[in-house]
Amino acid sequence: MKRLHIHLSVENLEQNINFYSTLFGSEPTVQHNDYAKWMLDDPRVNFAISNRSAKTGLDHLGIQADDEEELQQIKQQLDATQAPIESQQGAACCYVRSDKYWITDPQDIAWEAFHSLDTIPTFNDPKSISDGENPFACRPAENKKSSCCG
Repeated sequence: MKRLHIHLSVENLEQNINFYSTLFGSEPTVQHNDYAKWMLDDPRVNFAISNRSAKTGLDHLGIQADDEEELQQIKQQLDATQAPIESQQGAACCYVRSDKYWITDPQDIAWEAFHSLDTIPTFNDPKSISDGENPFACRPAENKKSSCCG
């Protein structure tokens, strides 16, 4: 079953963790010094916040797939929009390695369709960045203006 993903960029992580923990009635599922995530079942949402972007507010939206087959079904829907799609296989971001497809809507909001593969110990993978791969795995490479991984 798919899960809606929302990622906000915040100034004060601790203040926002307290606010959203109270709002959702639960502590974050994942918490680091620069990132927190709630995996909620009611509503079914992956809600994340980080303080890594220069601009606060909505960073990106997305749809999280439970498996590769579901991700490919979402990709077919992205293809049907006829908008450019960026593929990122094994992308490292937000303490997780994922297969992703990015698309930007008519309002210039980045949408991420992804399937998480495994957890990693860092927000992104510094080795990938030094190897010349996309350092902006948290958003499409062509839309770097408010990257969460900058």
